[in-house]
Amino acid sequence: MTKEELIAKMASTAGITKVAAGTALTAFTDAVATSLKKGRKVSLVNFGTFQVSKRKARAGRNPRTGEALRIPAMRVPKFSAGKALKHAVK
Repeated sequence: MTKEELIAKMASTAGITKVAAGTALTAFTDAVATSLKKGRKVSLVNFGTFQVSKRKARAGRNPRTGEALRIPAMRVPKFSAGKALKHAVK
């Protein structure tokens, strides 16, 4: 599903315009990104949890040249599905 398809589905389900649904989706994603940037986790009951995970520095290899390189440590977003979402997908 693309972002446009999601906006259309949100608009039809909620009975609002696509513009309003797009604004709501943008507000949601911005709020999640802002919270994660601050190191907080975002929990949506029965849907899942967004959180930040720390990835250690590691050695890598350039697939084109085979040259060894160092991949720096970084913080990455992580999503854990909630119980209801897991059951809905089964």
